Amino acid sequence: MIQLDVMIMGQPYKLACKEGEEQILLQVVAYLDEKMCAVRDGGKVKGNDRITVMAALGVAAELLSMQAAEGTTIAEWKRHIGAMHGVLDEALTPQEKLF
Repeated sequence: MIQLDVMIMGQPYKLACKEGEEQILLQVVAYLDEKMCAVRDGGKVKGNDRITVMAALGVAAELLSMQAAEGTTIAEWKRHIGAMHGVLDEALTPQEKLF
């Protein structure tokens, strides 16, 4: 496992990933940071937990829009999202040891 130091909404995080997956994780972090900062900078949502939920809803809406455009079934998206959860859980598990 490789550890990366990243920033999301100005907060530092140390994330772990498998060797060779660093660029993907960095792209995910950059995308999430962009979405969360856009919600925060919109000024209508206060609190990091609410910003996170609103950003997640935005990403989910994007995925569902892509599904409709590409004809992907909900079951396929659930499988993809499940796989992403697995990757995130694997990346975040070492974090629990830090706190």
